[in-house]
Amino acid sequence: MTIKDIQILAEAHGLLLTDEMSFNEMGIDFKVGFAKDHDGQQWLLRIPRRNDLGDQIEKEKLILNLVKKHLSVQVPDWKIATSTLVAYPLLKDKPALSFHEKTYEVTWNMDEHSPNYVPSLAKALVELHGIPADDVLEKGLKIMKPADLRPEIAARLQLVKSELGISEELENRYQKWLDNDVLWPDFTAFIHGDLYAGHVMANPEGVVSGIIDWSTGHVSDLSQDFSGHMTVFGEKGLQELISEYEKQGGRVWNRLYEQAVERAAAAPLAYGFFAVETQDVNHITAAKTQLGVG
Repeated sequence: MTIKDIQILAEAHGLLLTDEMSFNEMGIDFKVGFAKDHDGQQWLLRIPRRNDLGDQIEKEKLILNLVKKHLSVQVPDWKIATSTLVAYPLLKDKPALSFHEKTYEVTWNMDEHSPNYVPSLAKALVELHGIPADDVLEKGLKIMKPADLRPEIAARLQLVKSELGISEELENRYQKWLDNDVLWPDFTAFIHGDLYAGHVMANPEGVVSGIIDWSTGHVSDLSQDFSGHMTVFGEKGLQELISEYEKQGGRVWNRLYEQAVERAAAAPLAYGFFAVETQDVNHITAAKTQLGVG
C-alpha cells in the first residue's frame, strides 16, 4: 500500500492523516505504520496482512478493554478497530528495545542496565496476573486450567512434527519437559503471552510505562510472561525478575525459573505451530530452520 492508499483508508474511518509516515514491516500479522494527523497527534496504524484477522482483532479489543481496567501502565487505546485498519494514539514512550527490520540489529531505547526496569516490570506483571478469572470469563476469553497445559503442548508437538518435522534433539528436550511433573504449575493466571522488551514501553531511565501487542492474552501458565525476559536479559536477569515479582506479591511456585527456561527453549515449537496455522511459505521455511529440519 502506498501512503496515499493508507490516507484514503484512514479517511474512510474518519482519521485525516498527513503524508508524514514511516513503517515497520517486521510484524507477522500486521503492517505497522507511524503517522501524524492534521492536529499534530501521532498515531500507530496496524494494517492487516491477511483477510482473516477480523476475529483476532475483535478478541484483542476485548483483551485491551479488560487489561486497561487493571494495569497502572498504558495499553493501546484503540480508536479505530475494523477488519481493515486498527489505529490508536501513540503511547508516550518507545519500546525498551527495537530491531532493525532488515539487519535485526538491536537498538536500546532505554538504559539497558537500568535498576528501574525490573521492579517496574514486576509491578505490571503482578497487576496483570492478578486479574480476576471472573472478569476474564465475562469477556469470553480463553481460559486454560492446569490440567490443560501439557496436553496443549503435546498436541502442538505432534502437529508440528507431522507437518514440518523436528530435530531429534529438540523433540527429546520437549518430551522430557512434558514428562517432568514438578515443573508444571498447579494454578494458572491471565497472561500477555508474548511479553519481551520489544513489547514493553519504558522511558529513557528504564521505568516501564506501557505494554503493547495483546493478541495472545489469555489464562494460562504465567511462566510464558517470564521466558521472553530471559531471552533478552539471560538467566541471571530471569532470576532477578522472578525474585522481584515474588517480593511484590506475585504468586510463584518453586520451579517457575526452570519452567520459564523451558518455555523459552520451546520458542521454535510455538513458531512452528503458528506457521502451520497460517500456512505462510516464508514462516514455514523459517520455522523449519528453527526446528532443525530446514
